[in-house]
Amino acid sequence: MQTTAVHINHRPFLKKINIYLLIILFLMVACFFTWSENVLITRAIKVVGRMGVLFSSYLVYRKIIQYGAVDSLKWNNLLSMLLYVAYLLLGFASFMWSTNVGYSALQWFMTSQTLVFCFFFIKSLYLLDEYFEDHQIRLYNLLGNTCYVLILIFVVGMWVDPDTFFRMTHGGEEARLGGYMMNPNELGMLAGLGVAGLLFDLKRNHAKWWTILKLIVLFYGLYATGSRSSLIGALLIIGYHVKQSSNQKLKIVIIAGMLLVTPVAVWKVILKDGDTSRLEEVMSMTGRLPFWTALINEGLPREPMLGFGFMRIDYKEYFQSAHTYPGKMTHNTFMQVLMNLGFVGITIVIFQMLFTFKGIAGENEEKKLMLRSLLIPLFINSFTEFGIFGESNYGILFYQLVIIYISFKQNTILTPLNKIHLKKRRPDLLIS
Repeated sequence: MQTTAVHINHRPFLKKINIYLLIILFLMVACFFTWSENVLITRAIKVVGRMGVLFSSYLVYRKIIQYGAVDSLKWNNLLSMLLYVAYLLLGFASFMWSTNVGYSALQWFMTSQTLVFCFFFIKSLYLLDEYFEDHQIRLYNLLGNTCYVLILIFVVGMWVDPDTFFRMTHGGEEARLGGYMMNPNELGMLAGLGVAGLLFDLKRNHAKWWTILKLIVLFYGLYATGSRSSLIGALLIIGYHVKQSSNQKLKIVIIAGMLLVTPVAVWKVILKDGDTSRLEEVMSMTGRLPFWTALINEGLPREPMLGFGFMRIDYKEYFQSAHTYPGKMTHNTFMQVLMNLGFVGITIVIFQMLFTFKGIAGENEEKKLMLRSLLIPLFINSFTEFGIFGESNYGILFYQLVIIYISFKQNTILTPLNKIHLKKRRPDLLIS
């Protein structure tokens, strides 16, 4: 697409779109939180609210087209998307043998709902890339700011209303940020994703000191969650950025900061001040290893091929072995797939991830670095919590954004109707 001598200032429009995209992404992620102990209010937010945000993402997509763009995008890395759809189709088919059809259907609907949201959200970014060459709207900035605002709410809340924003664990001995609103480990993952996004703003020197302040808030929030896995994820993200950076001065500053912070963080968060009982807890991954062993030895042989149904891990509401705690979910997203969709489901998921990694490897360097950085906290969380294939959570949302972000490419071939639309709406473009 070429630009003519006609100059049109698109900045006011792009500024509005940036705000719209940030708001709808923030609201979508916020809808995964339990903002009220009232079940009806929570369900209204999680179902009705998310439908409203989904519709808003479509409206923003249409607004960009009406302003002056055409959706002529071509599919790319098709196997990654097709296998994800196959996973959802198998989940839908599993309603026929699910041990709780209503629960499976609800989980499937919410997962599919976020996929549609991501579809229009990412398409909007692609249209901006194709028809507004100098725009500054970036996915990593939107993700980073969304995570920052949500973590800021919790950081302020922990001082203003600690009874609501803290969750007492280990018999009331340890207070962890999250409260009843969000699992501390999930909240820690959100902080890690925010770090992954805002490090790119730091790299491009975008509002440098303001970005550093945001990163400090995110790290403070992550520390307050007491999440070991999220801390490890954040440190790996920083290490990955340092390895990829060509800015020697930035490398020195980041490495020096990590040398100062890491020992204290590891001692306080991972080793819990060297408490012997807590060290034993770390070795068993807080009881997860015995639980996973029982699932494989006792649960899986009952329904090995197709599982117990979408997001179901037993015939009853909870799986419980004689030697483990009762669990409604597996605390491992891959184990979750194995239990709810069997060996057929886990095979689809493994190949889906392989083609996703392959698709990311074929992208440009900035996009490749960004997507890999986002996957680090997502995959670490997936080994210990809900993860990218677990019960509906914002980890699934972020993984779907990654899948769809590698699923399109620009198409230079326009139809006659496309050309008429652009000539009418965008006189600054030379349409041949």
